Amino acid sequence: MKTGLILGIAATVALGAWSWNANQPTQAKSPAAPQPNPAEPLCELCVSPGSRASLLMAQPSFIANPAPLDEKQIAAALAEKIIGPDLALEEVRVFNETRVPEMPRVRTAAEWKTKAVQMRKDVLDQVIFRGSAAKWRNTPVKVQWGDTIENLPGYRIKKLKFECLPGWWIPALLYEPLKLKGKVPVVMNVNGHARTGKATDYKQLRCINLVKRGMIVLNVEWIGMGQFANRMGHYQMNQLDLCGSSGIAPFYLNMSKGLDVLLAHPSADPKRVAVAGLSGGGWQTIFISSLDERVTLANPVAGYSSFKTRARHGKDLGDSEQTPNDLALYADYTHLTAMLANRAALLTYNAKDACCFTAGHALPPLIDAAAPIFSLHDRRDFLRTHINFKPGTHNFGVDNRQQLYRFIGDVFYPKHKQYHRNEIPSEKEIKTYDELIVPLPKDNHTFNTLALGLMKNLPKPQTGSKAEQRAKLLKIIHANNYKVKAKEIEGEDAIDGVAHYQFQIANDWTVPGTVFTPAKPKGTTLLIADDGRKKQAATVKELLAAGQRVVAFDPFFFGESKIKSRDYLHVILMHAVGERALGVQSGQITAIANWAKNEFGSTVNLNSIGPRLSVAARLAAVQTKAIATVKLENPMKSLKEVITENKGANHLPEMMCHGLLEHFDLKQIEALK
Repeated sequence: MKTGLILGIAATVALGAWSWNANQPTQAKSPAAPQPNPAEPLCELCVSPGSRASLLMAQPSFIANPAPLDEKQIAAALAEKIIGPDLALEEVRVFNETRVPEMPRVRTAAEWKTKAVQMRKDVLDQVIFRGSAAKWRNTPVKVQWGDTIENLPGYRIKKLKFECLPGWWIPALLYEPLKLKGKVPVVMNVNGHARTGKATDYKQLRCINLVKRGMIVLNVEWIGMGQFANRMGHYQMNQLDLCGSSGIAPFYLNMSKGLDVLLAHPSADPKRVAVAGLSGGGWQTIFISSLDERVTLANPVAGYSSFKTRARHGKDLGDSEQTPNDLALYADYTHLTAMLANRAALLTYNAKDACCFTAGHALPPLIDAAAPIFSLHDRRDFLRTHINFKPGTHNFGVDNRQQLYRFIGDVFYPKHKQYHRNEIPSEKEIKTYDELIVPLPKDNHTFNTLALGLMKNLPKPQTGSKAEQRAKLLKIIHANNYKVKAKEIEGEDAIDGVAHYQFQIANDWTVPGTVFTPAKPKGTTLLIADDGRKKQAATVKELLAAGQRVVAFDPFFFGESKIKSRDYLHVILMHAVGERALGVQSGQITAIANWAKNEFGSTVNLNSIGPRLSVAARLAAVQTKAIATVKLENPMKSLKEVITENKGANHLPEMMCHGLLEHFDLKQIEALK
């Protein structure tokens, strides 16, 4: 990397900015008939390359000798609405939903079984236990028993902790009947985003009611809630993905090891194993039940919907664990629901759910997908639904709990006439949060401690030629070789030397941009910024004064291309459907750089302001020869900053690119141009 000023720019580099000459230095040229490199694909433009140069001078937006613009005029031009407030959201919705797989067409139960076995294997191997997470897969469960709460009516509560993976202990409570005879059903109760975790009152009532019916019940803590609530957040799991491991693995192991604990009980009946939970607990229920066939009955409550549904209904957009990297390459939640066809499922949703997964839109696609598969197995009666109307809000209240008790009775106790289907009043037996605390090690793992350990020896040493390493990098970010069409649009006020464009990137994206042309251009600079082009008037003025034509635009997720609400959740979903936001961003920058080179007759300079887009800028410079130099102001210096600063996908969603840090840090990326 050669340090120096951008070509043709005499301004002093500001503090915190540095330049990267991505190609060998070349003399900036005035506009001339472009000489396209035959090895590079031409952009799809509205005029042919041969006639383009002659047309430029005829267009009002490229006036030969425009008067110098003042900063107020520049600011007004940059503030023009080019794509409006809603297009970015609609485009990412379409992008994501069209990549979600449909249910396969099958004619027999055997045909479905073959597909289900493969999908289950793919999700376990390629999503959950990928990379270094594979070493956690078959570790034996370790359990440490603590105090027992006695003097309860017909049952006791045993405190315990178990390792979900080496060095990460999970607190749990085992509800055990005082009188056990023969083999009895076991139930794992999981909870959602209730900060009280395993002490949440409606969860305790569910556990108590089930143990009073003679079942062994495990009340397991969920990562990020209860005793974990002040130690970590679920969005930090993506730090493990960045390192090439799996952030979803600890969540899955938390559940699968919980089943290990239950089924190790000498009175456990392995043919009668249930899981139930609300919201995030509903997600846990469908995820573990579909992938671990030891579960024979599942009752997810208001906990999930199809990825297609989520793309359209913003309230349903799942958190990191619900939307793991690449899941939709192998299965949607419709597929996971159908995987229960040889077992039993009660899908419970709420009619007026203001949180998420409202029955009216979340439930029908799941039933449409799963019911035919249950019918093929001659088990349609084992797929049931319940919609709660009173209170109808986001709840696992008494109505929903009684539906669970009824379903368990039908499936696990079909001939027991004395089985209780209604709630047994037990409010006086609810324990306080402090009474249910299970002591944990002070050095208990978190997502961040795991990631800090993983990153020490990263990136791995590179082998192969520079071309091979470049190809590897572009594969990791799922780089796109986009074609672009530049559509000029009218602004509110016509200004000499200013043109506004909608850069139509393939059939996926519309990127807003403004081109400023000085009287005698000495070169072309692309300008992108974390704060968006709207705030870059001073920088544009400097560049124009230095003789630079300026193409200021907003790549995906920034400026006018920013999604206004829950933006990071759309990026998480993008990663789940097998794409990468960094690949989208660098692809857009690359496409516009190629357009500018062909349009204006020479390579371009790239200025990126802010740490986040500095990564996509580096990647774009690797991706195309159209970018001659890169100037970065306030750049990110290492991807390891994501981990050392303990950032989550809610902070830096595009950086959570699976496996990027495993093979490349930013210095290695810069070296590949």
